[in-house]
Amino acid sequence: MTLLTTWPESGPGTVLRRTAEPAEIAAALAPIGVRYERWPVRADVAPDAEPAAVLAAYRAEIGALTVEEGFRTVDVASLHPGDDPAWPRKARAARQKFLAEHIHEDDDEVRFFVAGSGVFYLHAGGEVHAVLCEEGDLLGVPRGTTHWFDMGTRPSFTALRFFHEEDGWVATFTGDDIALRFPDFDTLTAERDAA
Repeated sequence: MTLLTTWPESGPGTVLRRTAEPAEIAAALAPIGVRYERWPVRADVAPDAEPAAVLAAYRAEIGALTVEEGFRTVDVASLHPGDDPAWPRKARAARQKFLAEHIHEDDDEVRFFVAGSGVFYLHAGGEVHAVLCEEGDLLGVPRGTTHWFDMGTRPSFTALRFFHEEDGWVATFTGDDIALRFPDFDTLTAERDAA
């Protein structure tokens, strides 16, 4: 279940908003320029499907969004637990890359979750919005928005990534340790599942 939790930027002691309703999530994020919508989930696409199969399954949606937003590149990012002995190290490194607050100066960050989940933390307007995205969620974070992303200690997701620039993912880190003060992916999912 998708979940939006909003706190003041001073810390997570006070919950300003918590909702799992897609329309409420979209309405709460729109004032900060963040796009949230639901796309149909293709049951015939395995969570660990090859990128070509994912791109083919979502061809119509990719085409429509690419025309609407002028994206130049679309790819598939995927990370799932496996038997590879190097997987724990790869998972830790991948998670660590996105955990610190950053911005993208030259591009939006637009992701569609084909499978699995992850949390985008959006720091804007004196608040921190944690958007726990799951399969079927599209989130578009405008360039210049301070944010970070957590995929948890055991990452499992497949996502489409949309880029205006061919350079792909390029971040400028803020140096702020704000991400350390808010509940991480594992804590948020445990709280949601216990409710």
